[in-house]
Amino acid sequence: MNIIDINLDGSGKKIGIVQSRFNSDIGDGLLAACHAELLKLGVKPAHIRIATVPGALETPLILQHMALSEQYDALIALGAIVRGETYHFEVVANESARGISEVQLNTGVPVANAVLTTEDDEQALARMSIKGTEAAQVAIEMANLVRAL
Repeated sequence: MNIIDINLDGSGKKIGIVQSRFNSDIGDGLLAACHAELLKLGVKPAHIRIATVPGALETPLILQHMALSEQYDALIALGAIVRGETYHFEVVANESARGISEVQLNTGVPVANAVLTTEDDEQALARMSIKGTEAAQVAIEMANLVRAL
């Protein structure tokens, strides 16, 4: 069998991050964990660019601009959508996820989706450091996999 090994070497990789400012405490926690993991994986600080947007619905547009710029090996979406009392949660969660997926499928640039969708703030706060770390790992692994293919 010809199996491509998992490669988490971030050396030389350029990573774009789009962070939603809505639910900023959670977004900041995701970013801190993600940034720390990218550095641990060998990405240079100068090769990490962070853009912030008002909310999760604006995230796909900026991801698309970054992807089309051909400056990044992978992108990361960070944010939190916390369920409220209206149907708005479903609309934002579904459309944000759809848009993020479309960016990577339409451009070929991997996008790690760490836009949390939770029932409450406590769930999001409990998951933010793990998901931020995982997003960095996914971005690097997928950038290396795309390159290997």
